[in-house]
Amino acid sequence: MGEFTVSLDVPMEHMQNLFGKCDSYIKKIEDDLHVIIVDRDGAVKISGDKQNVEQATRIVRELLTLSERGNVLEEQNIDYALEMGKESKEDILLEIDGDCICHTMSGKPIKPKTLGQKKYVDAIRDHMIVFGIGPAGTGKTYLAMAMAITAFKNNEVSRIILTRPAIEAGEKLGFLPGDLQSKVDPYLRPLYDALYQIMGAENFNKNMEKGLIEVAPLAYMRGRTLDNAYIILDEAQNTTPAQMKMFLTRIGFGSKVVVTGDASQKDLAPDVRSGLDVAAKVLSGIDDIAFCQLSSKDVVRHPLVQKIVKAYEDYESKEKKYSESKSKNRKYNRGRK
Repeated sequence: MGEFTVSLDVPMEHMQNLFGKCDSYIKKIEDDLHVIIVDRDGAVKISGDKQNVEQATRIVRELLTLSERGNVLEEQNIDYALEMGKESKEDILLEIDGDCICHTMSGKPIKPKTLGQKKYVDAIRDHMIVFGIGPAGTGKTYLAMAMAITAFKNNEVSRIILTRPAIEAGEKLGFLPGDLQSKVDPYLRPLYDALYQIMGAENFNKNMEKGLIEVAPLAYMRGRTLDNAYIILDEAQNTTPAQMKMFLTRIGFGSKVVVTGDASQKDLAPDVRSGLDVAAKVLSGIDDIAFCQLSSKDVVRHPLVQKIVKAYEDYESKEKKYSESKSKNRKYNRGRK
């Protein structure tokens, strides 16, 4: 079969954004789809097998449109466009890009970046309680925080409550220096960081002083009823079933709840069941409660993080199959005796 070539007009102001530093983005597309992409006087020529060229052309056009909308392209955009192209899902990035939740203090728009994230954000909009379950780097907490701050600014809720269990991961709180607040602050630091970035330190501190924003360990939730609030429970895999039940029964009228967690990163004792795992089994059939499962495809940190998460997913899947096979063999051998 002869070589097939397509030529695309790319404005010069978008060329660097599209090609990436040292042409790294284009090289990634070339290597993945086995095509040759060159810049000739403001035109991008894509050559190779017809089917591959057509797929590369769709991806380049999609990335160009993202650039024309004012987005600074990142390696994650390229990887995800290639991934979606393999699944014959066209223009997914453009569809996702249209959903802007809010802006950071520096003016950067906060948007879902993957299909899984888009479904997660839509679920938060449409349901009273949402469980976001997935590996590190999938934006579970950050997107939930952006949704909470947007709802607060729009007067949809009167306050934001952020909480996570203060699990002692290899250290005892009693041996840490300082008072109780300074002991638990490290556990809540990721929540503070997201609030500062989206809301700004000054606005955050003002609302914190007024009691409109509260960041506290999960134990502080006992005995309270939380009306007209946006409540986020982070690191929920480290709750016990009793703690999860306690938390979910605090919810009052006009409130919205997002529970986030990574089932693969539990810091509980080996003999303690995770409240997140139990909740997924107990509550899955209840209306107005949604469970969103994010995966390694939704990781938006450094590309190496995505590879690490995927490697662990594959390893854990093999271990589970091996364990199940071993268990079946033991049952079979017992049955033969």
